[in-house]
Amino acid sequence: MTPVIAYIGLGSNLGDPAANLHSAVAQLAAAPGIELRGVSRFYASKPMGPQDQPDYVNAVACVQTSLSAYELLQALFAVERAHGRVRDASLRWGPRTLDLDLLLYGTESIDTPDLHVPHPGICERSFVALPLADLAPHLVLPNGRTLQGCLRSLPCDDLRLLPIQT
Repeated sequence: MTPVIAYIGLGSNLGDPAANLHSAVAQLAAAPGIELRGVSRFYASKPMGPQDQPDYVNAVACVQTSLSAYELLQALFAVERAHGRVRDASLRWGPRTLDLDLLLYGTESIDTPDLHVPHPGICERSFVALPLADLAPHLVLPNGRTLQGCLRSLPCDDLRLLPIQT
């Protein structure tokens, strides 16, 4: 299979969220068929849904992969499970140790019950669009919409850039 560039959204608000993201990025980079190409800056944001939970730390990773979109999704689930994540539909916007979302997989559009690519939240969530712009500021989504156009329509003043951590 020809390698594909994919973008992965990362989020955490339990334990040490920044450390959880660093650990997830390291696990992704070590996974077979995945080559890490870059990681955005880390941003803190208020949670979606119930506000009686800690703030999130969010980022985006760029990978090159020889995995299919579904294989990559399964790899993301494995990293989530390694961080104690239990997927529960009743906890849609609840706190979590780690949340990994496949945002983009090349220029493909995938719409199945298990996978929606591009991720429908890219242009609706500043905590996704802004870190994605760190890595691909001139990105054009498969539907022809530009990432910069998405950012212009989003309030980004609710995000706090976190200091660089190693």
